Amino acid sequence: MPRFPIVVRDEPDRPQPRKDRSAGDGMQISVGRIRTCPVLDLRMVSVVHNTLRGAAKGAILNAELLVAEGLVS
Repeated sequence: MPRFPIVVRDEPDRPQPRKDRSAGDGMQISVGRIRTCPVLDLRMVSVVHNTLRGAAKGAILNAELLVAEGLVS
């Protein structure tokens, strides 16, 4: 697990899939282009490596959480 799981990018053209999908070894979520929206309050763009964060390493994070909560040993 990266130290900072969410990284906010200030650049006007970021995040970009080719540049930001592997941030934090694929476990960080890059967020940028945050704007106010009259309908949804906020709009933003986020990029994450879904194969790593959503599947492989995501399962490891869930297992670590179960152990930390004492639900499995």
